[in-house]
Amino acid sequence: MGVWGMLRRSGASVWGGLKKLKSTSMYIYQTLFLNGENSDIKICALGEEWNLHKVYLRQSGYFSSMFSGSWKESCMDTIELEIPDQRAPPESLQVAFGSLYRDDVLIKPGRVVALLAAACMLQLDGLILQCGETMKETINAKTVCSYYNSAGTYGLDSVKKRCLEWLLNNLMTHQSVELFKELSINLMKQLISSSNLFVMQVEMDLYTALKKWMFLQLVPSWNGPLKQLLAQADAWFAERRRELEGDAAFLDLEQGAAFRPVFAHLRLQYIISDLASARIVERDALIPPEWLSTVYKQQWFAMLRVEQDNDTGPQEINKEELEGSSMRCGRKLAQDGDYCWRWTGFNFGFDLLITYTNRYIIFKRNTLNQPCSGSVSLQPRRSIAFRLRLASFDSSGKIICSRTTGYQILSLEKDQEQVVMNLDSRLLVFPLYICCNFLYTSLEKRTGGTAASEGTDQH
Repeated sequence: MGVWGMLRRSGASVWGGLKKLKSTSMYIYQTLFLNGENSDIKICALGEEWNLHKVYLRQSGYFSSMFSGSWKESCMDTIELEIPDQRAPPESLQVAFGSLYRDDVLIKPGRVVALLAAACMLQLDGLILQCGETMKETINAKTVCSYYNSAGTYGLDSVKKRCLEWLLNNLMTHQSVELFKELSINLMKQLISSSNLFVMQVEMDLYTALKKWMFLQLVPSWNGPLKQLLAQADAWFAERRRELEGDAAFLDLEQGAAFRPVFAHLRLQYIISDLASARIVERDALIPPEWLSTVYKQQWFAMLRVEQDNDTGPQEINKEELEGSSMRCGRKLAQDGDYCWRWTGFNFGFDLLITYTNRYIIFKRNTLNQPCSGSVSLQPRRSIAFRLRLASFDSSGKIICSRTTGYQILSLEKDQEQVVMNLDSRLLVFPLYICCNFLYTSLEKRTGGTAASEGTDQH
């Protein structure tokens, strides 16, 4: 029997054996990294040892500098590595060193922050980039705060930006006790000050969310369900009021002072414009009285301008004014259908009805069927500045689809309606979240003066 005959008879086992051969990358990883064959340097750190190779370690900016400079380690065959960052445990160093010997690294979301710490310490640019991409893809309520903090620590601006966007979209649309506990004062201040925050339903709901958040910051051991959180927070702050038996607002007390910068970014003018909301704020006594008196005065003058100066609303788009002073409100549409609603509050004689029907969103200036004759302006034309945004989210809070009108000026005659968005049914995924920014009056130009407290010039 010839050679080829023997090969044909044994071909199955020959080719089967060839199929089982490891790829070059896997062979290098197994033989050189895991087995440490032909190692020319030993790295010791955190009670562990790695038998490695200088030629592979030079891929690391940290070791490249060490081996090419005048460092004493450049000629040593054993190096004791000091790990100043306690976020880099031995497991993360194992993966980081191993990444030098293979093409692909499987990064588990639960360990990505620790791996990022190790990668940054060792100056492994490729692994840092891969950690960043993994973080962007796995942002959710459980990871967003740790990702945001780590991205800030290690300079991953794109990850930090993506986390902030996720929080702006989900803080109010998908509230959670765990998320409230993890949100720092500085991060919450960024969210509350932003005009891009997806608000559900009105500004008063932001105040309520802050009250719950502040309670959890002060009593982090509370572990009840979200539906019981507000009642528990109200009871806790009421008990503080009884204990103090004074007139001081909670934010003026030592215990509440740290939260002042966050509450200062509430747009109080859109809270006190609703009677029930104004009464709750007064009852809670969280907010300093001078903040409120400033806003009451501001709103009174705005009402007088509409009544006596015939302020017909914004005439041009000033993005800075709109972002800092617009009313923020939102609505969740659970399923497709016909909807018509208005957001509560005194809106200076402009009764705006919003309708969703047949994939259209329509604004209507309503002057008929008002509860009293003076509750609506009968001026021939009134203008509003607005921005309308729509979004749908997946189970992790990531946006599936979104639309925006951008900032616009809309001028309406009495009882006139206007289509402001026509939606493509292929993009509609329910539940659908609608968020609006409105400005009903032109802002009075200020001539000097100072705010009553830090941040109140935002109102």
